[in-house]
Amino acid sequence: MDTRLQLLTEWVRQFPGFEQCQAEPVSGDASFRRYFRVWREAGQRIPHIVMDAPPEHEDCVPFVAIARHWHGEGVSVPGILQTDLAQGFLLLEDFGDRLMLGQLNDHSADALYRAAMEELLLIAGQPSPPDYPLPPYDATLLEREMALFPDWLLERQLGMSLDNSDRALLDTTFAILRESALAQPEVTVHRDYHSRNLLVRLNQERPGVIDFQDAVTGPVTYDLVSLLKDCYIQWPEQKICEWLEHYRQRSREAGLHRADPDTFRQWFELMGMQRHLKAAGIFARLSIRDGKHGYLNDIPRTVHYLMVASSRQPALRHFHEWLSDTVMPRIEASIGKAPGRERSGS
Repeated sequence: MDTRLQLLTEWVRQFPGFEQCQAEPVSGDASFRRYFRVWREAGQRIPHIVMDAPPEHEDCVPFVAIARHWHGEGVSVPGILQTDLAQGFLLLEDFGDRLMLGQLNDHSADALYRAAMEELLLIAGQPSPPDYPLPPYDATLLEREMALFPDWLLERQLGMSLDNSDRALLDTTFAILRESALAQPEVTVHRDYHSRNLLVRLNQERPGVIDFQDAVTGPVTYDLVSLLKDCYIQWPEQKICEWLEHYRQRSREAGLHRADPDTFRQWFELMGMQRHLKAAGIFARLSIRDGKHGYLNDIPRTVHYLMVASSRQPALRHFHEWLSDTVMPRIEASIGKAPGRERSGS
């Protein structure tokens, strides 16, 4: 018996219009959270979402604080109707099921990405919620995230034994990426702003934004690289450059930075490497620790991003060669090659 589902159903049935509702599974995510759809009977059937976040694993306080603050400031996050933090239940506005990832094609991409970048500008300019100061994306957090790459992907997933030379190479690479990130102007960072956390809503140009509870104050390019160098879909270099320059101009006009195109591009490239080191490690951890093996399929694409970005950085030439000659062959033998998800973007 699913005890938490039973508790969740009893909880939501106490609210007017939900007395007879049944919780229909919608999805889970990369955490312990689960989502269910319930229908309110109020003359017409109105869908809502119930989040199940077991309190021993998930803290709902950041989600509630950020959601209420951003919603009040006009960011397209779900409205919160009811909360029970002790049990880890939230009743939310329903944005539907149309993830941006499934709606992207050569004809829709420009409009969808430009809308997503406009929403990102609104998020980046937000102050911290008054009752929940956003934590900083500091050196400790940056280092801890990058360490996921050797700890979970290289050693545990691929079975590599890293010697002192390998460790020194990683340390040097991490230092370059850390210093670049810390040198960027700081904004509010969603921290997981990509096509699986943006929803295309009916009769709405603006995307619905979800999974924002890990927001921090950090580098101005972090969310942009999450969006444009998405671990789940890859676009041609020309399209990425066009979107990157569009956002650079819009974010500069908004007063978020004063960078020229070359500086902003360098920030973007190095920030992408930090994020993809983190993501590749997390995908391996999700498989090994949590039994979510489907994320392994996204590792080849994610490490391919690392290879391309490092090939453009003279200071990271040795790291690029090591990825190409040592790491990627192991990934291809163990997991597979980067899938052909690149769009033409024409």
